[in-house]
Amino acid sequence: MMNDVSPGLLPYQRYPAKVLIPLMLDSDTESLLRLARWLSQWEPVLMVGIVPIPEGQNLSAGATAAHQLRRLIQENVDRVNLRAKARIRVSYSPWEEVKAVLRDEPTIELLVLNWPQQLKVLRLSAAEILSHPPRDVIVVRGPFPEKPASILVPMRGGPHAERALRLALELSRSTGARVTALHLLEPDQEQQDEDTFAGMAQVLAELPEVRQQTITTENQSAVILENSRDFDVVILGTAAHPTKSTFSFGLTMDVMLEQAPSAVIGAKTRRVVFPAEGSRFGARAISVLVDQWFAENSFQADEFADLARLVAVKEERGITISLALPALNEEKTIGPIIQASQQALMETAPLLDEIVLIDSNSSDRTREIAADLGIPVYIHQEILPEHGARQGKGEALWKSLYVTKGDIIIWVDTDVSNFHPHFVYGLIGPFLQRPNLMFVKGFYHRPLRTGAGLEPGRGGRVTELTARPLINLFYPGLSGIIQPLAGEYGGRREALEQAVFTSGYGVETSLLIEIYEKFKLAAIAQVDLLERIHRNQSLTELSKMSFAIIQTVIGKLESRSGQAMLQDVNRTMKTVQHEAGQYYLDVEEIAELERPPMIQIPAYRRKRGLPELAEE
Repeated sequence: MMNDVSPGLLPYQRYPAKVLIPLMLDSDTESLLRLARWLSQWEPVLMVGIVPIPEGQNLSAGATAAHQLRRLIQENVDRVNLRAKARIRVSYSPWEEVKAVLRDEPTIELLVLNWPQQLKVLRLSAAEILSHPPRDVIVVRGPFPEKPASILVPMRGGPHAERALRLALELSRSTGARVTALHLLEPDQEQQDEDTFAGMAQVLAELPEVRQQTITTENQSAVILENSRDFDVVILGTAAHPTKSTFSFGLTMDVMLEQAPSAVIGAKTRRVVFPAEGSRFGARAISVLVDQWFAENSFQADEFADLARLVAVKEERGITISLALPALNEEKTIGPIIQASQQALMETAPLLDEIVLIDSNSSDRTREIAADLGIPVYIHQEILPEHGARQGKGEALWKSLYVTKGDIIIWVDTDVSNFHPHFVYGLIGPFLQRPNLMFVKGFYHRPLRTGAGLEPGRGGRVTELTARPLINLFYPGLSGIIQPLAGEYGGRREALEQAVFTSGYGVETSLLIEIYEKFKLAAIAQVDLLERIHRNQSLTELSKMSFAIIQTVIGKLESRSGQAMLQDVNRTMKTVQHEAGQYYLDVEEIAELERPPMIQIPAYRRKRGLPELAEE
């Protein structure tokens, strides 16, 4: 049986180090190494040995310590998937050496420092960390248990609390520890505190695994200290700004470092915090949720290359899978796509139960080629004729639910000229590995075909200029989706049949939002399908696509708010044309009409053996 394992372990040669942990012999190396092992399950960790030498001594005096550190690091590199600098840094100025590593490794996002030993050796004050952190910084005070069972995260909101929660979630995923978020309120300031906390509250609402507790108190330090006795690790934000004391991280943090019976981690974000910025923290808190989703729900197609294993899981769970191919005049590419899918995914490994062509009334040989290869062919305008015949890819996908049989339905665009079976099994794999997933999107590199050939990284213009900005603006929970408009995706029938489909270019955006709103972010995943080469469209066609996508998003906002924002006049688009040295305007109706959830269609219910819906 396939285990529900994390997809977060991506090859480090593709994903450079994100966490830097300096090691020194006189610091709490055991706690730092344990933290390194936990973090390395989600982020590439870089360890570097630092040997400080007092002024006046010869640097060669550090040879023995360097040898010990090198051996210590190597032992841990062999045990877990870490990166390590090949050489140890022996220096009179150890903090300068740490900063030099950060300059050499610009991808580092988090610096881990041990309190108090490393700060003393580095001659690094709390004031400098609070004023000029070179990266996000966490200050750790052990000892850490070998495997913590519980983590407490006290918070009032703000970026340091966000950083603390993100770290707690990473440690929880690595160790299985339960996380409790302790929301602290001050008497007579409850409403102001709640406003500051609003963004974090939205995030916590989508993290059911995090316990929530709220306490109103005038003495937050005492409350946190008392609660810490019931937890193995406490993670909290430092003061936002330097205090009057050079050595203070803020009253609460100082108390915890000195007195807490548990291990303590203080988090300081590099982000500049302005005193009047409190109301804006909530907009950024969503990054905690999105970052966790991105780490847990981003896969690579080659994780699922063992097709025999996929087939075994499929058969064990009694799942059926359909591949539906929407097409309009794709005679050049439809044959190779069908043949490759048949050979690899039906004959060699019976992963697919059916392949069907959903044609949009092609005028070339697309249907004939598919029929000659033994594939059932449907013209979408002729499916469910009692509901009319609309144009558009979304219409074809909606009607494909009616003619397919599978519990999982995979859609793949048919204009792909470099098709490989991993476009299909890469999408199937997450569904078989994670029963909670309802929707899986593909992403890939998209070279742009020009007169000079293929230019890498130039495709996806509508994605970056229209779709992603709109999603970030109105649906920030989906901002981790790399390519929301990708034509390679799939879903479980139980989810897709509940979704409203739009008829045209907006269908990918519409489905993504529908699944998100009905099943939450955790039900969505994405898969790296490497590279996709297809027919590029003209700028005019891309403009029409953008127009349809904007319509779709506004339509979703209308449904959410209950207020109409668009009129019929807003569904026509004027495009600028140029012929024979003259400009003129062309008007085209681009109306993203909606289709109701297929589960509401009587013919579909009869075909699936479902009872008729009661009349209202």
